[in-house]
Amino acid sequence: MRLISYLVVIATAVLVGSIGCANPDPELAAAPAHVVDIDLPSESTVRGGTVPSNATFAGLLESHGLSNNVISAVVNQTRSVFDPRRLRAANDYEVITSTDGNLVRLKYHIDSDSFLRIQRVGENRFEATIVPYVKERAVIAMSGEIDPARSSLVAAVDSAGEEVQLAITMAEVLGGEIDFNNDLRVGDSFRVLFERFLREDEYADYGNVLAAEFNNNGRRIRATRFTPPGGDPGYYDDAGRSLKRMFLRSPLRFEPRITSRFSRNRMHPILGERRAHLGVDYGAATGTPVIAVANGTVVSAGWSGGSGRMVRLRHTGGYETYYLHLSAFAGGMRPGARVAQGQLIGRVGSTGLATGPHLDYRLKKNGVFLNPLVEHRKMPPGEPVPAEYLKLFQAERERIFGLLIEVPPISAVLKVAAGAL
Repeated sequence: MRLISYLVVIATAVLVGSIGCANPDPELAAAPAHVVDIDLPSESTVRGGTVPSNATFAGLLESHGLSNNVISAVVNQTRSVFDPRRLRAANDYEVITSTDGNLVRLKYHIDSDSFLRIQRVGENRFEATIVPYVKERAVIAMSGEIDPARSSLVAAVDSAGEEVQLAITMAEVLGGEIDFNNDLRVGDSFRVLFERFLREDEYADYGNVLAAEFNNNGRRIRATRFTPPGGDPGYYDDAGRSLKRMFLRSPLRFEPRITSRFSRNRMHPILGERRAHLGVDYGAATGTPVIAVANGTVVSAGWSGGSGRMVRLRHTGGYETYYLHLSAFAGGMRPGARVAQGQLIGRVGSTGLATGPHLDYRLKKNGVFLNPLVEHRKMPPGEPVPAEYLKLFQAERERIFGLLIEVPPISAVLKVAAGAL
């Protein structure tokens, strides 16, 4: 596979706190709040690692030989900023103690955006704070080509040294136009411009895909991320048409494996008799996230005979969707609750009449079950770029794709003025 990955450092901005915004303000980002590090005693012991399975906050402190008085004081102070029950196995932590065994400082990694810091400020007195990580934003350009050895987008992205999450995001952006299960062909190629956030020079997480191009079996699909003034960000093709469909292609985030298709006359694998199979079965591991394919309202979420744990959603246009054999429901799945497209609604399981873990996904319109794979192609796209902002979009499209015109033959780092993107 011919795959080239190169960096375009458009804004080497330092960011503090949440990076969920699409376009961080470069002036604000360039002047982060400085986190003062209190000097450690000249002789101290630093220990840490990852949180063990089933550990409690108090138990973790006890494992480092701290007294009950210290543990009680730390836990009580921590509750003011962080629920100790949110301690997660495999998250990193660090404990610093003085030579006499007293706690000097504790640091616990909460998530990619922040960590908990507990600092000793007196005899059995501690201060707990949530500290945002300092991050650096880089804009990365990558190109790739599908070949027989790496015939999926995940494999192509992985071979470039990027994480699976980038492939998932690309598939979400382009999934309305390309079926990444069935449409890919040897010789297909892609280019993508995306944000990556670094913490202490190491990968922290991804931001947005800013632009993407996929040449699929002779057809070129391009996506530009654009935010109309006063509107929400979206992805649009070169003509300004939305790439977002009313319904997602499937309720699994990426590359679901179809194990049984829609049929009016299928041999049931358990009952041993022919009957209609009114959905599409996707094979996936137990616990795989299941998401809502469109905005809607929960009709029901509970046990439904041979369907096992099932969620039923109602959508506009007379549509309803069904998600069968779930192992668990997401929080808030109550009748009447609103759900957004892409929201977690449950997890794959094998409840009810099922030979193994899978999701049976069904689509109904005006009381009639339809083949989801066929019906998806008929779904209308989202709203296009407003006419009054079309020229603004076109200028943004040309500017951003200008960074992808030429892929260098070797890896390279191009430094451009901060704030250019």
